[in-house]
Amino acid sequence: MRDDGSVRTVADPATLRDLIGSTKPVAVAKQMPRLDEHCRRFIALSPFLCVGTMGPDGRADVSPRGDPPGFVKVLDDRTLVIPDRPGNRRVDTMTNLLANSPVALLFLVPGVDETLRANGRAAITRDPEILEDMAVGGHVPTLGITVEIDEVFFHCGKALMRAHLWDPGRHIERTQFPSMGRLLRDQTRSDAPVEAMEQYVEDGYRNELY
Repeated sequence: MRDDGSVRTVADPATLRDLIGSTKPVAVAKQMPRLDEHCRRFIALSPFLCVGTMGPDGRADVSPRGDPPGFVKVLDDRTLVIPDRPGNRRVDTMTNLLANSPVALLFLVPGVDETLRANGRAAITRDPEILEDMAVGGHVPTLGITVEIDEVFFHCGKALMRAHLWDPGRHIERTQFPSMGRLLRDQTRSDAPVEAMEQYVEDGYRNELY
């Protein structure tokens, strides 16, 4: 930080590369244009991924997706489908995809430090032949996100190892951070009692997962 309080930034690729150094050859060589058996197996074990998109105004967005392991359906070595489950109805991700098809995915498997990254082009599907196979508890998703993969590769586990993400001994006591009901009450400036907001959240979690 400078004396005037401004933050020093990196503004061009050459400076960035000078500071970081050259790319390791294996980091380039591991990138693939399609899913192999290891990617398929990882996706089959994954109960959680993050979806990155960009809106028509250039604003970026990342949204979590979670379900039982294997909830993402692999149609072939270049195509997969992510079911859309009930949420807050903001539809940020799908609204973005209507404007910009590029999408970035990050798959996680609990207990594995490495992650799987996939980049491609997405579209929204309402094909019943695809979606009926993705039902949970008899609830068929109304929509899904199909992704045509352009590149896929495994990301090293350093970030998760630094975070000790899967170490139960590093998990916080839940009382160290406010509940969702408290957060909603504070951030929406609601006059409702905290107990009412807690019940609102609990009802959604209990009745609207699928």
